[in-house]
Amino acid sequence: MTQTTTDRTAGRASGAVVPVLAFAGIVVAVMQTLLVPVIKDLPQLLDTAPSNATWVLTSTLLSGAVATPIMGRLGDLYGKRRMLILSLAVMVVGALVSALTSDLLLMIAGRTLQGFAMGAIPLGIGLMRDMLPREKLGSAMALMSSSIGVGGGLALPAAALVAQHSDWHTLYYGAAGLGLLAIALTLLVVPESPMRAEGTFDLPGALGLSAGLVLFLLPITKGSDWGWASGTTLGLFAASAVVLVLWGVMELRVKAPLVDLRTTARPAVLFTNLASIMVGVSFYVVSLVLPQLLQLPKSTGYGLGQSMVVAGLLVAPLGLTMMFTAPVYARLSAKYGPKFTLILGLLIIAIGYGAGLGLMSAAWQSLVISVLLGAGIGLAYSSLPALIVGAVPASETGAANGLNTLMRSIGTSVSSAVIGMVLANTANTVGGVEIPTMHGFRVSFLIAAGAVAVGLLLALFLPGRRPSNKPQLRASSEEDAALERAEQVLRGFRGRVLGADGSPVARAKVTLIDRRGRQAGATLSAEDGSYALTVPDRGSYVVAARATGHGPLASSATHAGDERPVDLDLSLPGETVSA
Repeated sequence: MTQTTTDRTAGRASGAVVPVLAFAGIVVAVMQTLLVPVIKDLPQLLDTAPSNATWVLTSTLLSGAVATPIMGRLGDLYGKRRMLILSLAVMVVGALVSALTSDLLLMIAGRTLQGFAMGAIPLGIGLMRDMLPREKLGSAMALMSSSIGVGGGLALPAAALVAQHSDWHTLYYGAAGLGLLAIALTLLVVPESPMRAEGTFDLPGALGLSAGLVLFLLPITKGSDWGWASGTTLGLFAASAVVLVLWGVMELRVKAPLVDLRTTARPAVLFTNLASIMVGVSFYVVSLVLPQLLQLPKSTGYGLGQSMVVAGLLVAPLGLTMMFTAPVYARLSAKYGPKFTLILGLLIIAIGYGAGLGLMSAAWQSLVISVLLGAGIGLAYSSLPALIVGAVPASETGAANGLNTLMRSIGTSVSSAVIGMVLANTANTVGGVEIPTMHGFRVSFLIAAGAVAVGLLLALFLPGRRPSNKPQLRASSEEDAALERAEQVLRGFRGRVLGADGSPVARAKVTLIDRRGRQAGATLSAEDGSYALTVPDRGSYVVAARATGHGPLASSATHAGDERPVDLDLSLPGETVSA
């Protein structure tokens, strides 16, 4: 369903909202690659065994996976801007904890807090959907969705430069500073969304999902250390399956679930989430392979002998290209739809990895691979939120995008585990040190290409645009966008909210409720009392209005695919009007 917002709501969003939200997303993504330049030195820096040091990375992954869908749902219920600021604040606290310690347990605690900020990505997408006019929404969501890759790509050279010339704790001080700046800009520029979901927070559902995710992701990230056939690994996988099945059964019986599994089972949502896993796998492979190939000494016969900083700079175009792809995506998606751009992005990723198999002998070739893959991943990542937003009710935007971001995180986790195992099993031991081989790098690229092929297959099952005899409207200008919004109104309900004296009531909350009693849409009435709501399908709905100083009113109405004016008169509290 496409959310309808009033002109007043959209007008509150200044031109700085998109870059501020994108900046917040980039800051969050920085936390994911912050330690890449010092990964190999972590055991020495923390005075611990290598197996213990990996928890510094694993803790962030696990907390991010848990927080993403939970923060999305909390944003739907209590305000997306409020939860965005809370996510960033927790990240800042975590960064400061890590900056002030070299103790392993405290470092893990700090990194766990930093992972909670991953919820900022779906929250930012939800804010954009609630506030931005239609003609600006496509490119804005594309930029926000790509920010996780942009931040990861740009953080590599910056973190390498800091780690090479300063104390490694400086990385965390810098991250805390960026987080504080993001909070300040959000407070100054981003208004709170008026959209709210009905119901309460599903605490048992949150606990069940958290337990299931931890039980699933823990053996994925630690399987190489524990052994993939060990009792611990297999036992945790089995436990995760049991917990997630029981959680799913419980969620289907809850009136206001954390994740609406019925909505998630829709083909548009299901296949988008499955394709997201594959995109996540393909994205992380290049981040693992190219930096290692670039930094290996030339004496190996295939290493490119670059410094940590130069290697980061050569991989940075991956993120930059993703950022510059957002406006390109907006134009292509407006003309052909997000399904087309997802498929195109996956095809470009496949070309990038295919070309990469033969482009590993010079540093400049890594630059070519980064640009190609950045363009493909940028298009694919940009398409995902548009596909999700177009398939779920407005009241579930945060939770649905949170789940989609989780799917991408699962993809990167699986990629990290599988590629780590491949590189370890194909490595040569030289002087007691394991050195990745060219064979391992190429097998890794082939695995990425295979994941892209599966993603392409899944994308083909996504519902396409519905055929229409009308000329295709493109949001390429303010006038076209206004016409398109007008066309959307004709596919739902519109009317006015009136007070006891017959005067229009501004900023009344108008809610659309489906036959199952769930919120299917909501908006605020404009200054003249007018409102407009689109519907996901034909059928029976209740249009309810509430305003301060007036009694509530609910009007039943049936949508048959044509225009349905429904005026709501708040002078008749409790009355039901048949439309």
